[in-house]
Amino acid sequence: MGDPGRRAVLVALWRMSRPAQLALIALVYALGVAMAVGRGGTADPRAVGLGLAALLPVAASVHYANEYADVETDARTDRTPFSGGSGALVESGLSSRLALRAAVAAGLFGLAVLGSAVTPTADRALSGVPAALLLGVLVVGWQYSVGPLRLAWNGLGEVTNAALGGVALPLYGVAVVTGDVAPGAALATVPFALVVFVNLLETQWPDRRADAAVGKRTLATRWSAGRLRAAYAAGSLAAAGSAVVLAGRVLPPPVAVGTLAPMVGLAPGTHRFTRREEPLPAVATMVAVAVGTTLGWAVVAGLH
Repeated sequence: MGDPGRRAVLVALWRMSRPAQLALIALVYALGVAMAVGRGGTADPRAVGLGLAALLPVAASVHYANEYADVETDARTDRTPFSGGSGALVESGLSSRLALRAAVAAGLFGLAVLGSAVTPTADRALSGVPAALLLGVLVVGWQYSVGPLRLAWNGLGEVTNAALGGVALPLYGVAVVTGDVAPGAALATVPFALVVFVNLLETQWPDRRADAAVGKRTLATRWSAGRLRAAYAAGSLAAAGSAVVLAGRVLPPPVAVGTLAPMVGLAPGTHRFTRREEPLPAVATMVAVAVGTTLGWAVVAGLH
């Protein structure tokens, strides 16, 4: 059966890596790859594989750093499937230093994979642009949770997370394929990034009391319920409106449809947000938009 202590550590490490979020990150990476091919790029399977192999440990490192920084607030909150962290440290009684050590180890491993992909001996499967983007994701992702910036604790968490998950991550997928990031590709990420922001408003809400108790200044702890609902509605309208404005040359018709159609899922949130603790509508809509946008770009790529 193995050592129970070691088994508990392994289970905690697995849970703290947040496998469901890693799967979503892989999906958004695929969105970027599909966008690059849909815009005329040619994907090298080896480069795409190396890009993903470097991305996943970097993302896990950011998750571990968040678990380390949020252990106090996670212990106070009422966890939902989409908020409150993994709960692994609180429930296992393991030291938060386990998460910190895992964060360092996963980050170094991701950087090692990245370094191996940009060296001459690897025929430079990845260029400097995706390498710089992924390094930026690692640094800013850590600063989301830990010092000196602690962005999530100082009122900038939602914007930072939307920029990382909604813009930088798909652009990393684009850059892995093309070696660069064109302005049109950056514009194409705007609707999804706005949906990510709306999702963050909803997922932060259940943690507001615990966050406030430990001094974590999220928007949910700083704004009234009415102001949060107004921001939710404005973000939802901006997401849909930007997709309409960009439809055509920036978002080909299949992409525009795949992006816009799932956004109907945000409509219930304009009424229920802050009145219920379960952040399902925005989470489900974010995943659906990621899937729809990816499929849209895949259709465009197949037409080339």
